[in-house]
Amino acid sequence: MADAPANAPAPTPGDTPAVPPAAPAELARAVLRAEAAAISAVPLDDDAFARAARLIAGASGSVVVAGLGKSGLIGAKLSATFASTGAPSHFLHPVEAMHGDLGRVRQGDVLLALSYSGETEELVTLAEVLAPDGVPTIAIVGPLRSRLARSAAAALSVGDVAEACPHNLAPTASTTAMLALGDALALAVMSLRGFSADDFAKRHPGGGLGKLLRPVTEAMRFRVGENLTPAPLGVSVEQAFRDSGQAAEGAGLRRPGAVLVVDAAGKLAGLATDGDLRRALLDTGPSAWAGPIDAVMTANPSTLADTALVRDAVHLVRTKRFDEAPVVDAQGHPVGLIDVQDLAALKVIAG
Repeated sequence: MADAPANAPAPTPGDTPAVPPAAPAELARAVLRAEAAAISAVPLDDDAFARAARLIAGASGSVVVAGLGKSGLIGAKLSATFASTGAPSHFLHPVEAMHGDLGRVRQGDVLLALSYSGETEELVTLAEVLAPDGVPTIAIVGPLRSRLARSAAAALSVGDVAEACPHNLAPTASTTAMLALGDALALAVMSLRGFSADDFAKRHPGGGLGKLLRPVTEAMRFRVGENLTPAPLGVSVEQAFRDSGQAAEGAGLRRPGAVLVVDAAGKLAGLATDGDLRRALLDTGPSAWAGPIDAVMTANPSTLADTALVRDAVHLVRTKRFDEAPVVDAQGHPVGLIDVQDLAALKVIAG
């Protein structure tokens, strides 16, 4: 072994060699693997889970969620998830509960208590205090032999989790598993209560999600009978595009990028876009103007129901590569036209 350099500092007794830290990306992948493994390994008890879901779904009051530390932060998120999916909920700090905030809990409520150890004194006490008032506890814990689990009406375990922390100390994989199990419980309750997409939309009126859940009829600018005139089958291409443009311009809008074509019963028969017109002029020349709109249009085009949501229009535009889509009622009569600029104005797609 080579001698140490003459000017090297003498080793201090008790020194240990430094362990080089893992590369950030390598550590990140290890953390993701550990947390994914924790979720996959959750030992779901079908009977206990069903009992917990039915307790909440059948409750006349709120889901009161409680936890301390990192479990409390997970609990606050789960409370928000329950509230947004049809189960009224609020978070209760277990320490504050012992100093007056028990008044936030009433008969008909259910306590959802989160503690990985299952031995958090404040949570065990809270469950014991509420039990005589008929408020059942659902516990999400690690060990089912813990005091909190034993005192609960239904106890769910995330299992014996190895934390993603290199020292197996910081709550990481255990809180991820707790969050995933709590989300599963909230969605099971949502299903039991028959919570619909319309119900969800009413609770999310703001932000990008709220925009996607708006009715498509609220987003479209071009409406039949107001600023959009459908063309009857057999009318000339020139007449069809002229009438459609005049109706929009008369309402102070730019002309639409397509013409709705209807049959004798007023039902949608086709859609003629600016692109269709351009191709007809290139193929046939100016004489295309005098030809029937039937020769230019796309028959039986893809449509949106007048009950559809903006998210449905976004999906259609993205998957079919359309710039315009007719909106029809239950009988197939066109009620309007939504185009890509309507969606861009809502900022649900790029303009």
